Amino acid sequence: MLFCFIVMDFHIKDKNLAKDGKLKIEWAARLMPVLRLIKQRFSKERPLEGINIGACLHVTSETGNLMITLKAGGAAIALCASNPLSTKDPVAASLVVDYKIPVFAIRGEDNKTYYQHLNSVLDTSPNITMDDGADLVGELHKSRQAQVGDIIGGSEETTTGILRLRAMVKEDALKFPMVAVNDSETKRFFDNRYGTGQSTIDGILRATNILLAGKNFVIAGYGFCGRGIAKRAEGMGANVIVTEVVPVKALEAVMDGFQVMPILKAAKIGDIFVTATGNKNVVDIPHFEVMKEGAILANSGHFNVELNIEGLREKAKKIRKISPLIEEVTLKNGIRIYILGEGRLINLAAADGHPAEVMDMSFANQALAAEYLVQRKGKLENKVYRVPEELDHEIAALKLNSIGVMIDELTSAQKEYLESWQEGT
Repeated sequence: MLFCFIVMDFHIKDKNLAKDGKLKIEWAARLMPVLRLIKQRFSKERPLEGINIGACLHVTSETGNLMITLKAGGAAIALCASNPLSTKDPVAASLVVDYKIPVFAIRGEDNKTYYQHLNSVLDTSPNITMDDGADLVGELHKSRQAQVGDIIGGSEETTTGILRLRAMVKEDALKFPMVAVNDSETKRFFDNRYGTGQSTIDGILRATNILLAGKNFVIAGYGFCGRGIAKRAEGMGANVIVTEVVPVKALEAVMDGFQVMPILKAAKIGDIFVTATGNKNVVDIPHFEVMKEGAILANSGHFNVELNIEGLREKAKKIRKISPLIEEVTLKNGIRIYILGEGRLINLAAADGHPAEVMDMSFANQALAAEYLVQRKGKLENKVYRVPEELDHEIAALKLNSIGVMIDELTSAQKEYLESWQEGT
């Protein structure tokens, strides 16, 4: 049973957890130098003065630092969780108690509470939305359309959310401009590849304490997240198998040295399965029915739809909890299959998510995207935009500077050569 602290302007588990949460926020801040520099500038310039921001993000210590940065820029913030199992209750408490930021998030909240929290954020009348999966935008368009006219624009953190937004654009349903933070190079090249790669393995190991060396490790999807997971699983001695539906990505996996095969074939030999596609029922009934004894299933995509867990449970002879993070499903043929973290994001359900050094760049993109939307209020179409290249490069340059790395600059002659066509070989 969840015991919640409820007042009108926030909904968290326990205010008394704030001391521990503040320490976690401060620890993450040490590892987020780019966001710290942006916060310093925001404090002086106040580019978000008078702006209400509604955010639906993973409530972690790194997110806490983003919220503090936005508030330093003059914004009024309200935050809810983008995943019921990713919330760090001490962080939620600290944001409320120490930083006076309304938070609506409780680890383990049910679906009804999740949507109540979404609507609590929308009750604050945001001018900018900040999403991790497009649920806030979706709720605005489906249930709160009267508020759409107040929205300057929004930003989206994930591949899954951007897929949903582009589907809305295709149907002419999107009512305000969105910035695809996930498509920024300083986000997807680092957050998706290095962050998801490391934290996914971390979550699996924390939940199970199994040895990866020698195991057949099946990864569904070879986007940036899948690539990162594959490299780290390989580094720990696993035999990596990739399943794909996109020929170019499948070919890349082959050229990277991994086995590539249809998922039905992989299902027969896999020991560990991780989905990272953004699609539903990627591992489905026909795959469960041919799996080995003891197969382990985890998801690293945004929503818990990639594994057909309900279908698996319907086929079960017996279901029991091995631990809070492991569910054992015994099929009618006697084979036991193990689901980790209810099929939710394993890196947050079982671990602490991405390292702060990686989220530093992702959340720098979020902060600058908010400033960009304010600066271009009324000038953008109802489309999905990439973070401008100059902002991407600015974030990369700040990160390099923070770790003491210097690079070269083009000479005037080199710039002229690259911008001309007259000079031949």
